[in-house]
Amino acid sequence: MPIDVVDLRTFYAAPLGHVAQRSISRIVRGWWHDTHGLAVAGLGYATPYLDPFREEAMRVVGLMPAEQGIVHWPPGGTSSTAMVEGGQLPLPDGSVDRVLLVHMLEPTEHPREVLSEVWRVLTPGGRMIAVACNRRGMWARVDTTPFGYGQPFSKRQLAALLRESLFSPERFGEALYVPPFERRSFLKLAPFFERTGKRMALPGAGVHLVEATKQLYRPVMLRARAPVRRAVPRFEPARAWSRLGHGDAP
Repeated sequence: MPIDVVDLRTFYAAPLGHVAQRSISRIVRGWWHDTHGLAVAGLGYATPYLDPFREEAMRVVGLMPAEQGIVHWPPGGTSSTAMVEGGQLPLPDGSVDRVLLVHMLEPTEHPREVLSEVWRVLTPGGRMIAVACNRRGMWARVDTTPFGYGQPFSKRQLAALLRESLFSPERFGEALYVPPFERRSFLKLAPFFERTGKRMALPGAGVHLVEATKQLYRPVMLRARAPVRRAVPRFEPARAWSRLGHGDAP
């Protein structure tokens, strides 16, 4: 069941939420460092990560599932958020260049349907970044943050899900090596945790990030051809008898 939007907003307003936002945004912005003239959409609860694109992209919109709830964003201006029902996105085919999924794949019961809609609205060659909780990390085991809800993923599971949904994973990243606790000592050491975890490629990151591109054609699976069986000549005794003659029977 999706976490309530009030809890999501409360988390990102707290110090631990600020740490998570900075850590994840550093990777997202590093991958999408230039979105001039592009249409960007966030799906789930992605608005904390969309601010860097507002002054740069041609259009930025946040799409939030009805089960979760919706908030006004950006604050103090015309809202750029919309509610979606059942994963159905209110966008035309091929109308978005970049899609960012946060707090979306884990709580949904039908992730393939969500990714199918993302595939539909992406332009040819469009890109998607999915942020999903790491099943091996500490954040998946603590339900005091939004990352502790729903179904976490391993890197292999996430890659397989994307390929089944006609996406090609291009690169992976990890974030949130800091323990998911509101302790001042941990929060101060968050940059150290992130640098050390990435440098040593530690397996306990809180989330996986994967950037994938839209495949335009479904791969064709070649079936092994059955070996050709040659017909075996039938022996017909009647004809053989006639060739021997009436008086030459053995």
